Amino acid sequence: MYQLDENLRKVLIIDEMHLSIIPLLEEEGFKVDYRPDIQRPEILAILEGYVGLIIRSKTPIDRSLLEKASNLRFIGRAGAGLDKIDLEFLEQNNIRLFHAAEGNKDAVGEHAIGGLLTLFNHINRSDKEVRNGIWKREENRGEELQGKTVGVLGYGNMGSAFAKKLIGFDVRIIAYDKYKSGFGNEFVEEVDFETLVEQSDVLSLHVPLTPETKGFLTYEMLKKFKKPFYLINTARGEIITFRTMNSAFDEGILKGAVLDVLENEKFSTFTEDQRREFERLSRRENVIFSPHIAGWTFQSYEKINRVLVEKIKYSAIPWG
Repeated sequence: MYQLDENLRKVLIIDEMHLSIIPLLEEEGFKVDYRPDIQRPEILAILEGYVGLIIRSKTPIDRSLLEKASNLRFIGRAGAGLDKIDLEFLEQNNIRLFHAAEGNKDAVGEHAIGGLLTLFNHINRSDKEVRNGIWKREENRGEELQGKTVGVLGYGNMGSAFAKKLIGFDVRIIAYDKYKSGFGNEFVEEVDFETLVEQSDVLSLHVPLTPETKGFLTYEMLKKFKKPFYLINTARGEIITFRTMNSAFDEGILKGAVLDVLENEKFSTFTEDQRREFERLSRRENVIFSPHIAGWTFQSYEKINRVLVEKIKYSAIPWG
């Protein structure tokens, strides 16, 4: 347990978390203020009194907020995405960042496969039909995953977990990661981007949202794929727009899509173009939607806490 100075014990939690986070932090000597309903103005008013800040994604952790955090030593991100955090400010001010991508990687892998199998076997459509007394066998003939080449774009925690869960399906797994190499093994082939584009029957996205990846999958990029393919996106919706997906469907480039994330996940803020293109996309039976829940299971909700606190516990922060 840390022996902390009284003024270096306080941690503020500003998002809803599995309540196990409180005793886990208390066991390490922290005093925890659990304020999941707190809003930005109050965060700004009190943040200077805390050494730690635990977040999900409700509040952007930008420069104007961080400038109020004069005693902040660390931020714990309960999840994977870091796109709402001013990483440059953290580095400049020696504020450590811990995130718990490992905590929900298995949930994401299972969700991606579940969505793909649902799409391949027309589960959503046929379920509705049978409930309404409609019995169509030929029209709901399924597609097998076995024998296909599954491409994984991004081979970090999420991409590798997805690949691991695919092994039992007798598929060929190829993966490309611009910033990682040497990960190939007997189950996964490490390939270049051109090979991923040429050989994928299914493409699963597992890259973070950065200026480089925002809008990365353009229509021109998708036209380079050598055969029609299925797209899985459990990463970030901004990687590909509604318009791009509709164009790819219209041209026969995309055969289907599993979308846990959207270009804009706040329907009330859609632009007119987004509203029109989303309506087109939502009418397609070969698209499976879910509300950004791929990593959101009962198990991952608690597992993330343990991963996060372990990282804080074993950090090299000089605690006074």
